[in-house]
Amino acid sequence: MVWKTWSYGALHQGVTTLYGVGGTPPLRGLVRWGDRSTTVDYPPVALYELAGIGRIYQAFSPQFANTRRLNIAIKLPGVLAEVVLTWLLYALARRRYGLGPARWASIAYWANPASILNGAILGYLDPLMALPAVGSVSAAALGAPLIAGALIAIACLTKAQAIFLVPVVALAAWNGATSKPARGAAQMVGAAAIVSFALLLPYLLIGAGRNLVQGVSALLRHDMLSAYAANAWWVFTYFMRASYAVADMGWWAAWTMPMRILGISTIVKLGYTDPRPFATAAVLLATLWALWRARRSRELSVLSALGAFIVHAYFVLGVAVHENHLFLAVPLLALAGCARPRLRRIHFAVSGVVALNLFLFFGFGRGTLVPPRMFTIVDATVLLAAANCVLFVWHARIFAAECRSPEPNRSLIVEV
Repeated sequence: MVWKTWSYGALHQGVTTLYGVGGTPPLRGLVRWGDRSTTVDYPPVALYELAGIGRIYQAFSPQFANTRRLNIAIKLPGVLAEVVLTWLLYALARRRYGLGPARWASIAYWANPASILNGAILGYLDPLMALPAVGSVSAAALGAPLIAGALIAIACLTKAQAIFLVPVVALAAWNGATSKPARGAAQMVGAAAIVSFALLLPYLLIGAGRNLVQGVSALLRHDMLSAYAANAWWVFTYFMRASYAVADMGWWAAWTMPMRILGISTIVKLGYTDPRPFATAAVLLATLWALWRARRSRELSVLSALGAFIVHAYFVLGVAVHENHLFLAVPLLALAGCARPRLRRIHFAVSGVVALNLFLFFGFGRGTLVPPRMFTIVDATVLLAAANCVLFVWHARIFAAECRSPEPNRSLIVEV
């Protein structure tokens, strides 16, 4: 419903005005569709894409009626992005590793419950970001820093989470240059800056630049330890809620109740320290550790694995993380695992976490086939979060081992 509202607002209010225009402090725009209203906190490329598909739909439904056809229209860009991303994974793996790995990479992404739930069923916009993000890492690793810079700019301006791949693309551009690595990195940064400026220019021209920054920066102010993400902070939420509820509900009822989101402001009111700085430091340390491990690599599979690990680190250790924010690791691990069999186990496990995280909270969407989370006595999402924390440690060990391994020999990769 949020994407539908943004799409309608982009057509009838103007895509460049959705964040608000001008004001001191900057005005926060309100997007309306019928009796619904909301604000915008996604970057502008997502709005451009929703505006485009909305214009096509309005040609068939001038009233912009909320029908099944509108569901199809809003989900269609994501599904098409999945098709192209599947082809990209196949083409990259075929060029670098051969036919068998290419088939594995494409099938491991396409015929994957995590991909199907995220895109075609629940309608997240992650595939629209994942396509240029994976393309950027690959272009940098293959020695095309200008293309890499342009693609990472598009990815970040589609969905802010792609920013976690910026250091990966920069490292790949540096290591991928045949000569003068600084020049390769500079070309990547320059291309990203030019493309970003071009995409943001319509907002700057009407004085909505500060409004855009205010809108997107709202992502940093979400008052949630975990926004339904199966991560360390969801486990922390479980222990906090249950321990405080024992006195009122009794031991059994407290420790077996369904979990709800816990606000960071509530933690602070209880006298605890704001966890944001600690979570940010943990993500930063894990990212620096991974970058150090892969610092000399020019191999596409290792660089893809690096990106997937950083995404996993953010998902497990960060606060205010949403249930779909691990999805970006799925195509990256498909590309890494096609050449490195040990990473295939990580791919399967991470895909399982993504699929279960989405399914346990939302089923097939809007109350359809939502499973009972308490069939495990302790909330199943809490158990999944604990398992994901263990998986993250295993992921770190396998990733470190792969960074020490030599470049995969094409003739020795298992054909499947």
